[in-house]
Amino acid sequence: MSSTPKLRLDWASSEAARFACKRWHYTGTVPVALVKIGIWEDDKFAGVILFGPGAGTSTSGIRYGLRERYDMAELVRVAMAPWHKTPVSRCIAIATRMLCKQSPNLRMLISFADTKQGHHGGIYQACGWTYLGQTDGNPVFIIHGKQRHNKTITKIHEGSRLKWLHTFVDPNAKKVRLPVKHRYVLPLDEEMRQAILPLAQPYPKRVEESHALQAS
Repeated sequence: MSSTPKLRLDWASSEAARFACKRWHYTGTVPVALVKIGIWEDDKFAGVILFGPGAGTSTSGIRYGLRERYDMAELVRVAMAPWHKTPVSRCIAIATRMLCKQSPNLRMLISFADTKQGHHGGIYQACGWTYLGQTDGNPVFIIHGKQRHNKTITKIHEGSRLKWLHTFVDPNAKKVRLPVKHRYVLPLDEEMRQAILPLAQPYPKRVEESHALQAS
């Protein structure tokens, strides 16, 4: 009997996405997702891959010569059961094809690997995504226990100073700096591939590999 499971990817419900994110992702959170793709192995639900607008300006295309909106999407979550057998990179590749068929005007995808968790983006490297270096670790506000980016606070509350927030919004509001993350992109057409090529940087290594190199 073959150990390779029968793989199927299909559109997933919000309930399925919530279940997978809550149960199988280390954050236990459910991001805003406009496209939800489920993964089944031998007809058993094995996880989800979610695409969405991302947080803050993560999907703004301006820095890449694109429109501020609509040209980019973020791969916001991969949440798979620990017992899955199919390589994550294969699932992402299939999900990307599904997304592009549904949204043919997309020019590029972006995603991030959390350095705070020791992630270096191995799944994106396996998928052939382009590495563009680390994020800046921008400051954000924590208001009523939820993270809000500076741009969002300015738009909603007509101000972003901590003192103003303490007085009019949340006396316990605080400003923190996000940990840096590794930034990966996947150009979806030849023009974008050529535009991104000069920005490409060498793939980062696993933390264990980096320590081994320093010790040798």
